[in-house]
Amino acid sequence: MTVPFIDLKPQYETIRAQCEPKLHEIAASQYFVLGPEVAAFEKEVGEYLGVKHGVGCSSGSDALLLALMALDLKPGDQVLCPSWTFFATAGAISRLGLEPVFVDIDPVTYNMCPQATEAALATCTRAKALLPVHIYGLPADVDAFLEIGKRHNLPVIEDCAQSIGAKDATGAMTGTRCTMGTWSFFPTKNLGCFGDGGLVSANDDRLGDYLRMARVHGSKQRYVHEFVGVNARLDALQAAILRIKLPLLERWHAARIANADAYDAIFRSAGGRCTSCAWDESSLQLRFPWRPAAPARAIVNQYVLRVPAAIRDEARDFMKERGVGTEIYYPIPLHLQQCWAHLGQGAGSLPETERAANETIALPIFPELGMERLRYVAQTLVQFVESKSRTFAAAR
Repeated sequence: MTVPFIDLKPQYETIRAQCEPKLHEIAASQYFVLGPEVAAFEKEVGEYLGVKHGVGCSSGSDALLLALMALDLKPGDQVLCPSWTFFATAGAISRLGLEPVFVDIDPVTYNMCPQATEAALATCTRAKALLPVHIYGLPADVDAFLEIGKRHNLPVIEDCAQSIGAKDATGAMTGTRCTMGTWSFFPTKNLGCFGDGGLVSANDDRLGDYLRMARVHGSKQRYVHEFVGVNARLDALQAAILRIKLPLLERWHAARIANADAYDAIFRSAGGRCTSCAWDESSLQLRFPWRPAAPARAIVNQYVLRVPAAIRDEARDFMKERGVGTEIYYPIPLHLQQCWAHLGQGAGSLPETERAANETIALPIFPELGMERLRYVAQTLVQFVESKSRTFAAAR
């Protein structure tokens, strides 16, 4: 059996009849950038999230850039963020001449750890903002970061690139309670367009106005520029596709969550345990992802589990040989990337992050996966991990 890590074609077939006429309509209108499709999408997605301002932009990376620009920070100011995230999180910080301060993760959730954040703040002299990430669609501890931000007088930007529709411990959507939230609509996201697209959310009118101007070179009126912004506009075509997909998003969330439940059940019955459990010799050497209880909700943008570092890469090879696609999010943490070596946060500085880089593996979780392929994926991995457990036992 062949099981790709992700396959977007089945989803497209379900919306092809809606998408293709809309593409022709936009081509005929020749209205390609911003315009009524973008305005309509911003209104609809803002209502879905429960925010006052949803400002569409060209990508999730530019959403981060716009949000940081809105804080009016100065070169050399420090922004605390996780090292365990996609490059864009810290890339936006550095692009503005700011300094990322990388914080370790909670090994249960993989999210930026509030306690580690407090410890990092104790050593910072120029900290000006917090930038936690809701990794894999699992909500970070928003309450904790709001409290830290209040105590230290720091704005909090939520990186929601992987978490549209996820809910924090209060039941609120991620990206709606802090200073701003940023989203990516890259095609592989739970809500993805036909290329790059992004969004910044805010409930403050001043920030909403700034973000709309910043994405068009700091301009509200054509050829009149109040400040130096960027070109980060959302295309009408992408907005139109997102408007078609948005009403289906909850259905797709439910399918991903059902897939995750099925994986959990198979791994638990085989002797695996949740990441909240410590490693021990009596259980299968596999830890499936922890998810929060209601009213919180994880939307499972990625299904990431752990196996011992000694067998992780071999496990991927075994799965590949049997037709199963896997991925690693992320093989090299940001604090170990060459471009940030000058910050001095070298190997050993973020131990939980570095362990995750060596132990995690992501399995297919897309909504159209189906139970037959899902069981094949899970059973293939269990077969491999069990064989290695027997080898370890014999060696002892």
